[in-house]
Amino acid sequence: MDPEFDVIIAGCGPAGAMLAAELRRHDVRVLVLEQDTEPTSSVRIVGLHIRSLELLAMRGLLDGMLEHGRRRPAGAYFAAIDQPAPARVDSAHAYLLGIPQPAVVQLLEEHAIALGAQVRRGRAVAGFEPDDDGVTVELAGGERLRARYLVGCDGARSRVRKLLGVGFPGEPARNDTLMGELEASAPPEEIAARVAQIRETDKRVMFGPAGPGVYRVVIPAAGVSDRAEPPTLEDFRHQLRAVAGTDFGVHSPRWLSRFGDATRLAEHYRAGRVLLAGDAAHIHPPIGGQGLNLGLQDAFNLGWKLAAQVRGWAPEALLDTYEAERRPVAADVLDNTRAQTELLSDGPGPRAVRRLLTELMNFDEVNRYLLEKITAIGVRYDFGAGPDLLGRRQPDIDVKPGRLYDLLHGGRGLLLDRTEGLTVGGWSDRVDHLADPTAALDVPCVLLRPDGHVAWIGDDQRDLDAHLARWFGRPTG
Repeated sequence: MDPEFDVIIAGCGPAGAMLAAELRRHDVRVLVLEQDTEPTSSVRIVGLHIRSLELLAMRGLLDGMLEHGRRRPAGAYFAAIDQPAPARVDSAHAYLLGIPQPAVVQLLEEHAIALGAQVRRGRAVAGFEPDDDGVTVELAGGERLRARYLVGCDGARSRVRKLLGVGFPGEPARNDTLMGELEASAPPEEIAARVAQIRETDKRVMFGPAGPGVYRVVIPAAGVSDRAEPPTLEDFRHQLRAVAGTDFGVHSPRWLSRFGDATRLAEHYRAGRVLLAGDAAHIHPPIGGQGLNLGLQDAFNLGWKLAAQVRGWAPEALLDTYEAERRPVAADVLDNTRAQTELLSDGPGPRAVRRLLTELMNFDEVNRYLLEKITAIGVRYDFGAGPDLLGRRQPDIDVKPGRLYDLLHGGRGLLLDRTEGLTVGGWSDRVDHLADPTAALDVPCVLLRPDGHVAWIGDDQRDLDAHLARWFGRPTG
């Protein structure tokens, strides 16, 4: 069978929809298969962190997200320790965007479709057969499709990962937690006073405002109902009465969910022509709100590299850098959620460590380090020896035409040249060039990959050419 598609993506969640859009920017033929016939009706609110907001700004998608969300201060991320954000966070988007998860998925899916991606709902991957030239994908019902690559973005129970035989080691869930948004009839001052009293000894309990008369509730499940069944309003009432002595008159839930503290990381992100991204590659407790963000950032890293492979200009090892770069980031997220889980435990040891860390976070350097870890703006890929900026994301800055991120909407590389003496030469079909001696850089020039990470710093044309070849393949012409 000749390939009908360049890439088939299993799963149209945030990671799958983002990946589809990134591939379509490079004219890759994309099909997204989603087993659910309709988008989820759950209105669960998620938080988009600084790095995800930057990536959305790079593709011109942030304004649309802002219309559906609410900005919140950047701070109190790490184990919910109540500390404000450090001074002078190095980002134009130093805030948290609270937004319904269905809105994120809808906007990304609509964007991918507008760029030419196909999305088929009610279609689940039943099996696949990879070979040297591509992957034959079998759907439930027997239909067979052919693509050059398959990417599993199909969640924590990923069928693609299981069929691929990739191990998913880690720790199984030990404890479940209920989370939801509900209205409450008790007076706000009564709620605030009782919750403050509870949280003196149990940081796992949260009952905070999420809108007029609406509260975000997080409470240990402690074995209520069947883990396989969706939680009910009565589950929340029961647990609140057990912990707080009252259910605060909760009613009219907006959404209810349950999560466990399972922590797992796929042994590999790629096996030949099949790759994994998002929750298919990693799961962890939602402490710090990093999960959705981590999946979006996976897709952003993978998209341009897989497109380069499909379009035929990728350097030999480029696609392998996806796992080399993203798997360590996920491993770090798993570790910091493990640490946060311990800090939220109800015991004298964890409480003592939490008090100590709270004191340490009064130091700006400690507070900044933890915020950059949670929001992913501290991520640095290993590109070899060089200045600290090498491998890090380039913050948005003023440039001649306006803002730097506005120049990255097309998903191409960019040479930002303060010397006005360099050129991208035979890579101009993949890399843009902006000569701007006024750009707010502390270095002569930077070469940015399509994901905004700094791939080279310097002012020597020969050295630049070597790095253009490293990331963007052979020159044309």
